[in-house]
Amino acid sequence: MGKSGKSSEKSVFKEWLGLDEKSFQTDLDRHLNLTLGKDQEDGNHLYLYNAAALTIRDRLVERWRATREKYAEEKPKRVAYLSLEFLMGRTLTNAVLNLDMDESLRKALKTYGVTLEELAEEEHDAGLGNGGLGRLAACFLDSCATLELPVTGYGIRYDYGMFHQKIKDGYQIELPDHWLKEGNPWEFEAPENIRRIKFYGHTVAETDADGKLTMKWVDTDDVLAVPYDMPVPGYRNNTVNTLRLWKASSTNEFRLDQFNQGSYTEAVASKNEAEQISMVLYPNDVSENGKVLRLRQQYFLSSASLQDVIVRWLQRNDNSFENFAEKNSFQLNDTHPAIAVAELMRLLMDDYGMGWDEAWTITRSTMAYTNHTLLPEALERWPVRLFRTMLPRLLEIIYEINARFLREVSSHWPHDESKLRELSIIEESGDPQVRMAYLAIVGSHSVNGVAALHTELLKSGLFKTFYELWPEKFNNKTNGVTPRRWLGFCNPELTDLINATIGEGWLTDLDQLAQLKPMADKKTFQKKWMTVKKHNKARLAALVQESCDVLFDTDMLFDVQVKRIHEYKRQLLNVLHVIHLYDRIMRGDTEGMVPRCVLIGGKAAPGYFMAKLIIKLINSVADVVNKEPLADKLLKVAFLPNYRVTAMEVICAGADLSEQISTAGKEASGTGNMKFMMNGALTIGTLDGANIEIRDAVGEEDFFLFGLKADEVEQVRASYNPSQIIADDDDLKAVMHLLESGHFNLCEPGIFDPVVNTIRDPHDQWLTAADFRSFVDAQKDVASVYQQKELWARKSILNTASSGMFSSDRTIGQYADEIWRLKRS
Repeated sequence: MGKSGKSSEKSVFKEWLGLDEKSFQTDLDRHLNLTLGKDQEDGNHLYLYNAAALTIRDRLVERWRATREKYAEEKPKRVAYLSLEFLMGRTLTNAVLNLDMDESLRKALKTYGVTLEELAEEEHDAGLGNGGLGRLAACFLDSCATLELPVTGYGIRYDYGMFHQKIKDGYQIELPDHWLKEGNPWEFEAPENIRRIKFYGHTVAETDADGKLTMKWVDTDDVLAVPYDMPVPGYRNNTVNTLRLWKASSTNEFRLDQFNQGSYTEAVASKNEAEQISMVLYPNDVSENGKVLRLRQQYFLSSASLQDVIVRWLQRNDNSFENFAEKNSFQLNDTHPAIAVAELMRLLMDDYGMGWDEAWTITRSTMAYTNHTLLPEALERWPVRLFRTMLPRLLEIIYEINARFLREVSSHWPHDESKLRELSIIEESGDPQVRMAYLAIVGSHSVNGVAALHTELLKSGLFKTFYELWPEKFNNKTNGVTPRRWLGFCNPELTDLINATIGEGWLTDLDQLAQLKPMADKKTFQKKWMTVKKHNKARLAALVQESCDVLFDTDMLFDVQVKRIHEYKRQLLNVLHVIHLYDRIMRGDTEGMVPRCVLIGGKAAPGYFMAKLIIKLINSVADVVNKEPLADKLLKVAFLPNYRVTAMEVICAGADLSEQISTAGKEASGTGNMKFMMNGALTIGTLDGANIEIRDAVGEEDFFLFGLKADEVEQVRASYNPSQIIADDDDLKAVMHLLESGHFNLCEPGIFDPVVNTIRDPHDQWLTAADFRSFVDAQKDVASVYQQKELWARKSILNTASSGMFSSDRTIGQYADEIWRLKRS
């Protein structure tokens, strides 16, 4: 039990609610019969799930209150983690694991003839994120609670998640993901902490009684931010932190006068417009309306969260800002909440009467920015005209920040106008833009990348001149994932084997997995290890059959690539290899070919034409391959629809080969690569993102490397000729012939022409053709090793044993020590 548990048990409760079978049985019955008004014969697992959730929630709440009391007593420095995404997954199973009540709850549920797994299926994945960014944030919150760090997550309570992905005729179809349609028993509304958010209006200058000039933002169109709190438990230490999610609400429910006059639509217009802010995660911002809504979301999150921190600070500190900077830190998870820099300045100056210098000192001392992308187009920029209309006071502050910053640039590089243009927060053009990443850099004391290569490329490329100006700001914090969910929970058989071999301490000290290394050469242990893998592959095969109607043979190599669909992640290169294997089969060239099941999954942004076309190509190729009798025992292909956290929990445990094949220099880090490694999958990948550190950790002999390096990518681009590469490579030529002849789209002629044109384009920045030969050769190495069962088992064990540094506990420990400066017990 952690210190927080020991010190806080007595302060709020005489004793904790029981974690034994009898206590669970009593509370399950009470909640089912009295709270929900149901009985055991209803036969509806949803009500039993809610009863179980409430039973577990009771135990979370008492620890939650005790944790808050502990923080209030100790007065530690606090951190607000601002993120537009939190991909939390299922709360029930995570709470069961972290509160150590699996066995007792399972026994209690037997009375109802229900397993924990069946009950968990009733819970929808919380639709609060898209991919790696949101899942990373969830892992970080888990680690903060496990390390007993006073960190609060701040996000938006979206009514609808990213979208529910279905595949129809091979195409992605986006359906609403209404994850809240049956309620959320894990959240607590906190109406006493509603915050008011301003939009539109205009500013006026006023002089107070002391002759001080102040700015007022008036005639605004306000929206209310209503907080909903979710408990985030640490691992078996009685610490429970908070994720606070904001729901947008109108200041007026509706105009009764308009309603009475028959103008029903107009009567609720303001309510509907306000609630749009928290309606959907990531609206398609191709349209102007989408851009407006996206910026409103970002400001809504930032303003509500900053107001919340300030108000609660003042309540605890007699309305004084003394020591505020020493006791608070704000972590900006990517550029989405970068507007927080200007908003904190506005709050401190306009609402609390500070002068510019004092407010700027506090802002720069408390803000820290994490960059998650090397793609310039992914660094958000918003039109000045949009700011001028929607956030006029914020635009004034941004211009002032920029003016003062450019004076600093000018003193560092006198008479160099090019530097001023390069670094200006305002990109001057026909349609001037606010560069949000630049605002975050200028307004923060720390700027970190999320993998060693990523950080170096930020310093030498994307933010090179900023690094020259402020080298002390830049640092690296390689991402990690929580081993509790991504090995302890999702791979119970492997967890039991590891526990029996080295004990259970690795769940909170992942470096202990290194104790498995001597076992890698023991044949008895190898056999046990691969038996577990076989069982996990059977679980994955069942998921694939249920979701895709494709039968995977567990004796075959499970080759997996699941992640957001994007050209730089190169699902297309993976498909070209599949077509190459199909071509070999059709030519009878199957000597040395290892039977392989290829699984690809992920969502494409609704407005991303090429990504959606790649999904169609994957499904079209799969359809042809899976219907080919000659390929039946050698190659199977499936696209898993609606990839999500709960699917990954099955996938990462059952994968043999992890595909991490992005164009070198484009992936910031990746976290899926870590989950696969942790579960014993071998990686085939480029020297990109955290792949480099994975390869360093496990050793180059246990990593299948291919492709150009980041510096070589830049050299090749200068004279890139993909058509010549195709002409010189018989295998690639055959693959392109199948694509260009319409072999996979006989009934839809020409639909894959854009894909073909991209591959042949000399300006293809993803260099798909350039890495094809290296990828095929590396896949041959994969096949060769997989045929040697003992060698593959050894490498699998060593991958898990070498994954210690990829725990989010290590990452968060570095944030706490080096950025937030938190004292750790």
